[in-house]
Amino acid sequence: NVGTAQCESPPRETRTLDVIRDVGENRSELGIVFRSKYNRKVLSKLLAERDLEFHPIIECSANVYLWKQHPLAGNESISLKELEPYPGLFFEQGSESSSYFAEEILIERDYPRIIRATDRASMLNLMVGLNGYTLCSGIICEELNGTDFITVPFREDKHNQNTTMEIGYIRRKGAPLSEISEILLEEIRKYLNNAGQRIINPD
Repeated sequence: NVGTAQCESPPRETRTLDVIRDVGENRSELGIVFRSKYNRKVLSKLLAERDLEFHPIIECSANVYLWKQHPLAGNESISLKELEPYPGLFFEQGSESSSYFAEEILIERDYPRIIRATDRASMLNLMVGLNGYTLCSGIICEELNGTDFITVPFREDKHNQNTTMEIGYIRRKGAPLSEISEILLEEIRKYLNNAGQRIINPD
């Protein structure tokens, strides 16, 4: 999911387009977003219009995020074909947003069943109640989501290729970051490194 670091308040979680607006309008010093082959062109255009720049932190491929008692939870990998009987869960990005601002990787695929949620709690409840799933980086924060959920690598086929997502932060070009934002970035890198991710932009 996407969060922003406020200049004088704690980090908050919000929609992708709002993150870009917050940083562009100086309400936030930095924002955490992801970039992929699918959204790169649109994201780059929006950032350039607002004089913002993207700094990648890690690269990762798609994983399936689901309840640990989901019928597919024991698989070593999961294909899109195997997911067809179950609803795909996606965060609602608002009426003015498009799939380019989605928080889920591989959003451009054709999903036969989709449910959109507006908050994390609803998403997790739908995973349990309906055996729903979402596609993500594979990084789970147990402090936020508990221990009842797992990720399984997404298995590509000739019609549904996996792709790389870059998770990183956006900031205003040339603007110095405050000490609290520097600390936040350092903690994010530490967390991702401890989760087994290779940091590609240590700054």
